[in-house]
Amino acid sequence: MKIGYYPGCSMHATAKDYGESLSGVTQALGVELQEVPDWACCGASSAHVTNHLLGVALPARTLATAEEHGMDRIMTPCAACYGRLCSAAVETGQDPELKREVEEVIGHPLQGSVQVLNIVELLQELLPQVEPLLVRRLEGLKLACYYGCLLLRPHKVTGFDDPEQPESMEALVRAVGAQPVAWNKRVECCGAGFSLARTGSVIRLGRGILDDAAAAGADAVVVACPMCHSNLDMRQAAMNRKQRGLPELPVLYATQVVGLAMGLDPSSLGLQRHFVSAQALVERILALPGATPAEGVA
Repeated sequence: MKIGYYPGCSMHATAKDYGESLSGVTQALGVELQEVPDWACCGASSAHVTNHLLGVALPARTLATAEEHGMDRIMTPCAACYGRLCSAAVETGQDPELKREVEEVIGHPLQGSVQVLNIVELLQELLPQVEPLLVRRLEGLKLACYYGCLLLRPHKVTGFDDPEQPESMEALVRAVGAQPVAWNKRVECCGAGFSLARTGSVIRLGRGILDDAAAAGADAVVVACPMCHSNLDMRQAAMNRKQRGLPELPVLYATQVVGLAMGLDPSSLGLQRHFVSAQALVERILALPGATPAEGVA
């Protein structure tokens, strides 16, 4: 199976662990990620508020390039990239004048023929292939599925799952044998791109999210967004400095959870790159029935 792939900026940098786990899982499933040639930044969370035309043109250029190379679907693992690509597709599809302006800026026609997927949608589609390859079922593992903002909203743009009561990540977690916990902050904002500009706000929001997950009995939080992962993982030490004595809570990507259940080497999934160690959690998973020997993580 081939599918177009838009990695975005973070997969090769701050979310290298996410990129490694995505590569490991898709290769094991026989999925070829066909990277969009000469892709550029989607504009992330800032371009569209600085210059609307630019904010649409940047992701639209990627969509036009994908069309030129015969791609009818592209998957992007970053929730911010997903939101920007979906927004470009919707806005140019609904506004002929904007479409004309964007085509003039990017120098390419837009057919509107490319479907944009996020990583959860792709994993859901691949579940029939995942289940026969499960080396271990993650029985007894309690996971808090965290969606954040950009996978679900605005719903008229993404059209993905229910924006208030989503179930797609929970379905993935159940499929690999783990138990999704019921908790209150799974669609709350983590602070997103304010991690540097308003660090205090990100620490406050993240602490509330992690406290709620821990109160629900979660062993770890599962995310599908590199920005959410960064805010909840990297900033956790700062959160705990303000509230001493709080236990650390590992934050895993959905691809890492699936990869562990498939028996992939934890180090190949980038788990050793996290700020909050997943070592104890990985050792617990490797001790489950059906586990095969694998190197631990630091």
